[in-house]
Amino acid sequence: MNKLSIALALVLIVGSCSPKKENAVGPYPVTAKVDTVDNYFGVQVKDPYRWLENDTTKATAAWVTSQNEVTFNYLKSIPFRDAIRRRLDELQNYERLGAPHREGEYYYYWKNSGLQNHNVQYRRKGLEGAEEVFLDPNTFSADGTIGLAGMSFSKDGSLLAIQIQEGGSDWRKAVVMNAVDKTVIGDTLKNLKFTGISWRANEGFYYSSYDKPKGSELSAKTQYHKIYYHKLGTSQSTDVMIFGGEKTPRRYASAGLTEDERYLVIYASVSTTGNELYIQDLKNPKGKLIPIVANTEHTHSLLDNDGSRLIIQTDLDAPNYRIVSVDATAPGPENWKDLVPQSEMAIRGVSTASKRLFVNYLKDASTLVSQFDYTGKLERQVQLPDIGTASGFDGRADESVVYYSFTSFTTPSTIYSYNILSGKSTVYAAPKVDFVPSAYETKQVFFTSKDGTKVPMFIVYKKGIELNGKNPTWLYAYGGFGLSQTPGFSTSRVMWLENGGVFALPNLRGGGEYGEKWHDAGRLMNKQNVFDDFIAAAEYLIAEKYTSSNYLAISGGSNGGLLVGATMTQRPDLMKVALPAVGVMDMLRYHKFTAGAGWAYDYGTSEDSKEMFDYLHKYSPVHALKPGTAYPATLVTTADHDDRVVPAHSFKFAATLQEDHVGSNPVLIRIDTKSGHGSSNLSKALDVAADQYAFTWHNMGVTPPMMKKDM
Repeated sequence: MNKLSIALALVLIVGSCSPKKENAVGPYPVTAKVDTVDNYFGVQVKDPYRWLENDTTKATAAWVTSQNEVTFNYLKSIPFRDAIRRRLDELQNYERLGAPHREGEYYYYWKNSGLQNHNVQYRRKGLEGAEEVFLDPNTFSADGTIGLAGMSFSKDGSLLAIQIQEGGSDWRKAVVMNAVDKTVIGDTLKNLKFTGISWRANEGFYYSSYDKPKGSELSAKTQYHKIYYHKLGTSQSTDVMIFGGEKTPRRYASAGLTEDERYLVIYASVSTTGNELYIQDLKNPKGKLIPIVANTEHTHSLLDNDGSRLIIQTDLDAPNYRIVSVDATAPGPENWKDLVPQSEMAIRGVSTASKRLFVNYLKDASTLVSQFDYTGKLERQVQLPDIGTASGFDGRADESVVYYSFTSFTTPSTIYSYNILSGKSTVYAAPKVDFVPSAYETKQVFFTSKDGTKVPMFIVYKKGIELNGKNPTWLYAYGGFGLSQTPGFSTSRVMWLENGGVFALPNLRGGGEYGEKWHDAGRLMNKQNVFDDFIAAAEYLIAEKYTSSNYLAISGGSNGGLLVGATMTQRPDLMKVALPAVGVMDMLRYHKFTAGAGWAYDYGTSEDSKEMFDYLHKYSPVHALKPGTAYPATLVTTADHDDRVVPAHSFKFAATLQEDHVGSNPVLIRIDTKSGHGSSNLSKALDVAADQYAFTWHNMGVTPPMMKKDM
């Protein structure tokens, strides 16, 4: 038995534990404490709940069971909880379609009849052919916790590799199929992670994975990514590693091919931002992998090729991104020529079809799409239906029609067909939702953060709402990793709005709404700016009488869970309810689990320097909690199969919060089973949403108006 196990056993026997504390329905579970201390640059940091990091022990399992028992007893006591869940079903129960894509003779698309746990894959032979079910993930398991995580077709559409996800884990299995007759070919590939699948002719494909870690596969550190080539008809054990591993150690590595399959393209990185870029000319039997960019200081993506001419998106010398071209025989950055120069608007993404570039720009966090030819000539700006978010425009070089989706806060995702030559958009599939968009209003405001920075925020509410400071308000944000938060429709949010709630989405620094400068302003030693922006957003909503502290809930997931944890520890008086989901809560140890070390570009680590340690230690949610403090009503949510942000973050935060908190506000943790960083199926997702809404309204002292008749 190791020292930690011995210490834990003694604690459990002697009973030296955090004291029982009463919440609204009874005592919190007793959480054992161990005498674990780490030394960071001469600073002693206690970690009494270190034992909760071990997800394989009976003690941790027992703790999870006891916490869930208290939490679900509390949630069951909320009189309108079941009515909320029923209303979520009603709102979600409408047919939804994905955009079609052509593979061989067939057009494939997903469809959901309403409440199916997983989207079903359909196809037609030609656009007017008879519809048939191609693949139904709802048949993969009785409880719906096994799902389809990806589909990759060979160029001629005759072969298909699907990725299967179990219980929400990031680890995948791959199954190869004959796409025409739907028969399985060869063995199942196992232990794939963070990967696409890229076919080379019909002979085989490239994929990425890590060595299975020692210890827990859900929490142990994954270090070096490897790219393999799998030849059809052979065993996975004979697959050839072509990049990565200990020879070229990179935390993330992926492979792709250009549409004409002439060039193999490899991306390699050590963090979530910045990558190396390599190509190999597969037409040359003696061709070798050559670097285009041999460092990870910037981010680059090879969009397409036109013969030996390469088209690349990059933020090198362009924090808002630009598109360049270069010949593959001399592809270094010194030879790049601007095709689409950087503009005042950040490029969110680029799609290609019919030898055109569809450049997705962000203008104050809303989408603008411009169409360019391969010489860089602007052909037109695509006329989108409204202010919102558009995505898609992907197609082959020989296609003249592509599809895209459009959504906003009050517009369900609608599929459009787009004629590339005429620029005309036509509705292809529009959902019918139990919702009247004209009854709601979306406003974009700009508030001032602590240091004077202007930050945009969307506010959505029912028309005619009274600004009296008593409106239940849901403030959601992310603020990290250069990810942009743009308008999007949510049926669960509809329920909040139709019951008089206000929804607010600020575009905090750390995101990518204004390019890499906006990202840089919210990372490393600038991370406090993100929390300051979130606090300023809340203060704006209160000052403008949308709400008040007694009616404000703050919400976020993953990096957004960190945001909520940091904000509630810095300003516990500011909100009534806090909802940190799958959050990064221990900033001193996050890099020791799964692929967490790859987040260091945004966060830094406690081992980098004394200065970085001090900065992280100050805002780390687990360490920022203070004994004897009244914290807001808190419902922490996580899941047992989250192997991206391991649940130990939430476990330790909840245990510390229950120990330190004083007052009558409940501070609970809800731990889902057979789910991961996101819910493993629709039913579970709706369960979580219902519990979050019920907890929020109940602790605000509000009975949602539409629920009164259904209670």
